[in-house]
Amino acid sequence: MDQNTVQNSKTPSVLVYKLCSRLVNSTDEKVITPHYQHALTVLGSNFAASSESDEFQVAQKIKRKLVRKGQEKDAAIFSELHRKLQAQNILKNRWAILHLLMNVSQDDCKPKEKLPVPAFFTPALQPVQITSTPFHPAAFPPQTPHVGNITASSKSSGIGSSGISSINPSFRSEEPTPIPQTYSHVQTFPAHPTPSFTPADPRGRLNLNSTSKEAWGSSAGGTLVKLKPRREDTDNTSSELPEAALVKDIVYTFQGIEGKYIKQGREGYKANATIGIPRATRHMVNKLVECGWLFSKVRKYTDSRAQEKTFGLVGQSFCAALHQELTEYYRLMAVLEAQLQQEQDQGIVCDLGGLTLRRLLIWTSDPLVRLKSLAALTDVCKGKKGGALASAIHSYLQHGDPFIRGLVKHTLTLVVQPIFATLTRWIYDGELDDTYHEFFVASDPSVKEDRLWHDKYSLRKSMIPSFINIEQARKILLTGKSINFLRQVCQDRTTIKNRDVVKKAMITQADSMFTQDMNNSFQKMVDTIYKETSRHLLDVLHAKYQFMDHLKAMRRYLLLGQGDFIRHLMDLLEEDLAKPAGSLYLHNLTGILETAIRATNAQFDDSDILKRLDVRLLEVSPGDTGWDVFSLDYHVDGPISTVFTPESIIMYLRVFNFLWRAKRMEYILSHIWRGQMANYKILRTLPELGPILHQCHVIASEMIHFVQQVQYYVNFEVLECSWDDLLKKVSDAGDLDHIIAAHQEFLDCIITRSLLDDESRGTILTQLRTIFDLIIQYQSIQDNMYQVANDEIEARTSFEAKKSSKTDQGNWGLTESDEIDERQRRKEVISSLVTQTRRQLRVNAQSYHDMVQSFLLMLTSHPDVSLRFLSFRLDFNEHYKSKEPKLRNSLTYQKSRSRLM
Repeated sequence: MDQNTVQNSKTPSVLVYKLCSRLVNSTDEKVITPHYQHALTVLGSNFAASSESDEFQVAQKIKRKLVRKGQEKDAAIFSELHRKLQAQNILKNRWAILHLLMNVSQDDCKPKEKLPVPAFFTPALQPVQITSTPFHPAAFPPQTPHVGNITASSKSSGIGSSGISSINPSFRSEEPTPIPQTYSHVQTFPAHPTPSFTPADPRGRLNLNSTSKEAWGSSAGGTLVKLKPRREDTDNTSSELPEAALVKDIVYTFQGIEGKYIKQGREGYKANATIGIPRATRHMVNKLVECGWLFSKVRKYTDSRAQEKTFGLVGQSFCAALHQELTEYYRLMAVLEAQLQQEQDQGIVCDLGGLTLRRLLIWTSDPLVRLKSLAALTDVCKGKKGGALASAIHSYLQHGDPFIRGLVKHTLTLVVQPIFATLTRWIYDGELDDTYHEFFVASDPSVKEDRLWHDKYSLRKSMIPSFINIEQARKILLTGKSINFLRQVCQDRTTIKNRDVVKKAMITQADSMFTQDMNNSFQKMVDTIYKETSRHLLDVLHAKYQFMDHLKAMRRYLLLGQGDFIRHLMDLLEEDLAKPAGSLYLHNLTGILETAIRATNAQFDDSDILKRLDVRLLEVSPGDTGWDVFSLDYHVDGPISTVFTPESIIMYLRVFNFLWRAKRMEYILSHIWRGQMANYKILRTLPELGPILHQCHVIASEMIHFVQQVQYYVNFEVLECSWDDLLKKVSDAGDLDHIIAAHQEFLDCIITRSLLDDESRGTILTQLRTIFDLIIQYQSIQDNMYQVANDEIEARTSFEAKKSSKTDQGNWGLTESDEIDERQRRKEVISSLVTQTRRQLRVNAQSYHDMVQSFLLMLTSHPDVSLRFLSFRLDFNEHYKSKEPKLRNSLTYQKSRSRLM
């Protein structure tokens, strides 16, 4: 270009030439011309900034280039100038200017082939001296704004908050703006026929008619030529498929639709193996079609579950969350479809700003990760519903990738909404609306009110979400169950004091259930409402239904705690209970019971308690007496029957029967001792009975010691200790379940330590009852002996009276024959009495000793420590140990083991 022309002219072409001369810092035309022609090419390119971030990226790229060249000072100056340029807001297209400056200043800007320079700005922009291929201005209409790329407004419709919206859909490359590729083989065609052009093409691009399949260009002389496709490294280059066709098919597969070249197989979508696709391109295609396979999988899951009516609200919420994610995916598909349609309408080639495989790969990177996560969730949730489904999703929340963790959290937040709504209604109103059985609290409507607390509501453990621990689930169950118990059983609808305050401040965020490690609001809500509701229920039981009074009545009457009443009742019943069990009448026994109540301190108890006290006759077996079938009973109803269940009442009756037997032994031995004391002076006149009486005293003493030790053990070590523990637990109970558990533990302890459990009933208890039977047998032997002895004393007294009467009448008192007969009679009676009684006592004593020794052996091997100590007290002087070697070894072993423990 002539220097004078350059200096004087101010046309755009001259200004561009000056800019190139300034940038290369040279006046040599040979040096400037390549940069000048490249600048014209850049100005005529079709690229435009798609967002404001492109300007920032170009500026950063310029600064990095300066820094790499060691021009840090120039990079700082450029940064300051760029900041001032942005602040003044004079230029509207700063990106284009920066892009031009960056490309023109490159050292390797000389193009490999000379390209036609389109007149996109003004005709004056053309170079003054053009040596490359001439062009016709009419073939390039004025440029219109580029609409082939996805705009900033469409970018935000990418899938999810962290999906495609975070990726700039504009093609960005670290290299200079790409220019049209040249072709190595050019074939000249005649002037006719010539390909047709579309004059309405806004970009002035070459557009072939529908019958033309080759690429066309212009030669140096303006003649149209046919361009052969470039060859790449591929297995099949004879029929290489255009990238545009692949892009179109891939967009179809994104929507779960087979394309012309990409078909669906067992393992997903795959391109036809016979189509000529380079290996790298085929690898890219396989990556892209995975989106379509994952999309089809997720959509198939949602479509199939939508038809299931029993899937439940939680499952439907999960499907809604999947639909929400797929909706964002649909928006991306709509953008891609619009892009393809626009490119088809405007004839945009992939390499020159259209959709390409690499751009699709970038745009679908985040949606692919999102779809993989959703597909994994659908796999793990198959066959699950309710809380189990929420647990399966929650297991993916602890993921190291924050992107996946955010997706799972968003999905889980939607899924747990029905669970949270059902939970809040349950703990605040006691209402359970669980049509599809997906909540972890289950209800049985067939259960009656008297079993409401025990059987109507329960935990469905398979539906407890993993983010709710078992203690929280138990509190949630008890809270709603307490509300229903108050309303239906206690008939109490009064307002709970602090509960309404908690309800007003109720949390409404469902995600608080699975974010408890960061937020304790859910735990606080559950604890507060559970505590207030349970406290109100216990207050109603204690104040309105006198629960503690009934519990103490059980202790006094069924566990023989009211001593004066029990002793007086036993005195009144002795005559009737000695009869056969079949001859007893319940109304007679009830009258005796009322007499015992009026005669003792029991009369001062509450009338409601005394009305509940009654007599029960157990099942009669052959040979039973009244002592074997008699029992006291206590009637319970209403809310207190929840604690005193029929099963617990039966346990009370078993304990009463045991204690009644032990009390009877004490009563019998008391009579035996009184009989011995009363008959001691009387039987002095029968010195022959001295050894027998001594033997009776020894046996009775052993029996009294045994029964006293058993009574002490049962009354103090079993009943009193267990009762004290029960009172402490009841006073500290937080809910009704704690009271029921404490009461059941109290009964179990009594049953076990009283040898009434299944393990002891067949062995130790049978042994103890045999000992009790031997005591009763001993009483019979001693009573018979006293009866015969007393009869003999009366006979002798009568004989002496007869003798004195005859003497007083002046006759001989006795003849020799009378004296012989009397001595013979006395000898026979005493001999028979002593022999028979001694034999009976020997058998009874031996049996008693054997039974006691066996009983002690069983106690020493019992797992309960208190029962092992009972064996020590029963044989405190080692009387039985000296007679039984087995007992000696066992006791020694147990003592040494006790020391070790």
